[in-house]
Amino acid sequence: IGFFVNTLVLRTGTGGNPAFTELLAQVRATALGAYAHQDLPFEQLVEAVKPERHLGHSPLFQVMLVLQNAPMGSLELPGLTLAPVEADNATAKFDLTLRVTEEGDQLLAAFEYNTDLFDASTIERMAAHFMRLLDAIVRDPACRIAELPMLGDAEHQQLLLGWNDTATDYPREQTIAQLFEEQAARAPQRVALVFEESMLTFGELNTRANQLAHRLRTLGVGPDILVGICVERSLEMVVGLLGILKAGGAYLPLDPAHPAERLALVLAEARPALLLTQERLMATLPPTDIELFRLDTQWDALADRPSTNPVHVTQPGNLAYVIYTSGSTGRPKGVAIVHHGLNNYLRWSAGAYPMAFEQGSVVQLPLVFDATVTCLFTPLIAGHSVRLLPPLANHELFDFIKSEQQISLLKITPAHIDLLCPSLEGAPHIAKVGVTVIGGEALSAAQANAWLHHFPDTVIVNEYGPTETVVGCSIYETTVMSSAPVLPIGRPIANTELYILDAHGNPVAVGVAGELHIAGHGLARGYLNRPDLTAEKFVPNPFSAVPGARMYRSGDLARYLPDGNVDYLGRIDDQVKIRGFRIELGEIEAALAAQPGVRETVVLAREDIPGDKRLVAYVVAQEGADVEPAALRKALLQLLPDYMVPGQVVTLAGMPLTSNGKVDRKALPAPDITRSEAGYVAPSTPTEMQLADIWADVLRLDRVGIDDNFFTLGGHSLLATQVASRIRSSFQCELALRALFEAPTVAQLAQRIDLAPKGAAGPAIAPVSRDTALPLSFAQQRLWFLDQFEPGSASYNIPAAVKLAGNLDVSALARALEEIVCRHEALRTTFAMHDGAPVQVIAPTLQLPLPVTDLSDLPHGEREARAQWLAQDEAQAPFDLAAGPLIRARLLRVDALEHIVLFTVHHIVSDGWSMGVLV
Repeated sequence: IGFFVNTLVLRTGTGGNPAFTELLAQVRATALGAYAHQDLPFEQLVEAVKPERHLGHSPLFQVMLVLQNAPMGSLELPGLTLAPVEADNATAKFDLTLRVTEEGDQLLAAFEYNTDLFDASTIERMAAHFMRLLDAIVRDPACRIAELPMLGDAEHQQLLLGWNDTATDYPREQTIAQLFEEQAARAPQRVALVFEESMLTFGELNTRANQLAHRLRTLGVGPDILVGICVERSLEMVVGLLGILKAGGAYLPLDPAHPAERLALVLAEARPALLLTQERLMATLPPTDIELFRLDTQWDALADRPSTNPVHVTQPGNLAYVIYTSGSTGRPKGVAIVHHGLNNYLRWSAGAYPMAFEQGSVVQLPLVFDATVTCLFTPLIAGHSVRLLPPLANHELFDFIKSEQQISLLKITPAHIDLLCPSLEGAPHIAKVGVTVIGGEALSAAQANAWLHHFPDTVIVNEYGPTETVVGCSIYETTVMSSAPVLPIGRPIANTELYILDAHGNPVAVGVAGELHIAGHGLARGYLNRPDLTAEKFVPNPFSAVPGARMYRSGDLARYLPDGNVDYLGRIDDQVKIRGFRIELGEIEAALAAQPGVRETVVLAREDIPGDKRLVAYVVAQEGADVEPAALRKALLQLLPDYMVPGQVVTLAGMPLTSNGKVDRKALPAPDITRSEAGYVAPSTPTEMQLADIWADVLRLDRVGIDDNFFTLGGHSLLATQVASRIRSSFQCELALRALFEAPTVAQLAQRIDLAPKGAAGPAIAPVSRDTALPLSFAQQRLWFLDQFEPGSASYNIPAAVKLAGNLDVSALARALEEIVCRHEALRTTFAMHDGAPVQVIAPTLQLPLPVTDLSDLPHGEREARAQWLAQDEAQAPFDLAAGPLIRARLLRVDALEHIVLFTVHHIVSDGWSMGVLV
């Protein structure tokens, strides 16, 4: 928290959820301890600590509290009444500032904000929450801080009920098998499945599934009995799935492309009663004592089985399927989905994804990817056909899209878009796609726009949902191009509730990030044979009136948008910690994805050298684009703190994908130590040789060339401080840490070292003559640098305005101003360059003009508005630090007995307290 005039950076810990009174005592003790060291110049402290520097924001804090409690005294003069007038220079110095001013027994507060980051409605909500928080503190100061309310009743109602009003009636007792049987009875001759040159009608598919179901019943398959199915995509695959469900069991999909070790691990934990497979896969299966049934070669054994629908024994709460997903511990976990949740999703999707051309859907994803549930079962229960594609490479999927006329439903991942769109450019014919459902990963607007470019008539559905909530629990639909960086994940589907909560389980306000919790009919039973993990992730739902209701902690970071849509922000557990900094990889990926020419990006925290964890970015360029790693790093330095900028950027022709179309992060290559494009150039000067040796030692390299980039070689901010310290001792010169970020090669930094003054620090403070150029103070150095960085900015103007009512002697006012300027050297100071460095120049005298603007000729109703405009114009007018003067005054004559005097001073020569003295 920053306080002017004395600026303190205070760390306040809120761990353990203390009472507000305890927190207040902690802050008081911290503040008093800080004031004990207030004689140490803040700028000197900054130079000693050398915090991470970034051109995009203040290095120490971005949110500031300003408490203006300096006593002004009474503003009284004989015959005159004085009152302060608000003046605004319309420039935010920090991202967010709360200014609090004491007036009698009141505190007046105002927010100042950066309009690049906030809009007025956000600040209004924030102010209302702040007032409600203060009110709660006053009512109960002993309350725990996490229990202090900020949301109003209407806001609370909207978040918990209004945006979760999704209740929809449906027959919960029905299963997929029964829904499919209804379609088979209604149109038995309609084509249900197509695979290569083979097909099955609804009647044929139903008959085969019934025969298998009756056989499975004799083998003991029934409610909550798992049956594994490890087959290639084929007609047998769908027969096997429906047969298991008709028998009352639950299917356990296994991907034959997975390593035998993983298959063995899943089979050992799940222990299915039976495993359905194919003869050609026998050699790839791991050894197991589980009974096997080959759907291809043993089918004749089912010829004598009944073809009628078996009696249904399944209840809504029985298992429908178990899908294994990767676990954060490295051990896969089986998600157990029950029938009523699957029933709810499929009935909803059948209505939400209408078969526009009655052509059904395409299934090209593996069975172990639950996205297959949408494009396989939704058409079948709606009476439409399903086209099964063999395990294809992506160019073969492209060929299929070119060969078809119409596709009603296509479900893909964002990675598919990146791979398919370049191939579709210039294609003479592509199919019309009715609905494109995209899921699995965050969908960027660029990806959605690229797909709409090729399929302008499609409806894009960004579907979000963990495996634990039956495929999808929220959707966002669009048919138009978007300018947002990432598409929202939308609103909850039927009979689903979304809650965004803080770490203590409280709903967060609109726009505030929190963990997304999902409740409703789609929740899984839990994790198979993992009661500990189930209890951790599936927790009681305190917002439901239904006894025993639960909600799933998704681990996803999200926020509500003002229109009720949910914005996905990344994974909470995607957070990494490097050198003490907690970093969200998704934030870096979003910044990289926004760079020109970048099509796809992934960022990892790698530890290829034990104990040396580093960020590595992998980038795929757009077709025809030339993406330079050095240019990307330079761009990221403008957007992110330098500790979040990857040390290496690796360009790839394409991202490696898993079998379900997601990026295979484990297959991303380890980065090589990248040299400059020109190759190795040996150091030639003594400075270059010594500096290259320092870099090689710090970076643990054999050699470093003069064109090698410190950060591309694996350097980071922590190592940069080591380099700066070694430079100080080796070259006897002070070089700011920032210099290494600005001149990251040996050749560039060596030039700066050669130009830097050598020797120890300056002499002790002593009185000096005012007739010579004087060095700048630490605070003046900071403000002078900011002026050089952004010339003509009014960010550090300090405006003040005072209304004078009564008979005013203008000449006396002018003489008073001249006397003040004569008394205070700072007001006569300018800042010039001398021998390449800024210096203070104090003028012996300074004539300060007091121009008068007469507003009395204006209509009475226009005078105040004109005065406000002039006050703002005066506050925003820049100063020339070299030419001066750095104080100006102006008098506005409203009428014979009312004047407004405007003062504006640059912060380099004054501060808020001193302005009170001046007034």
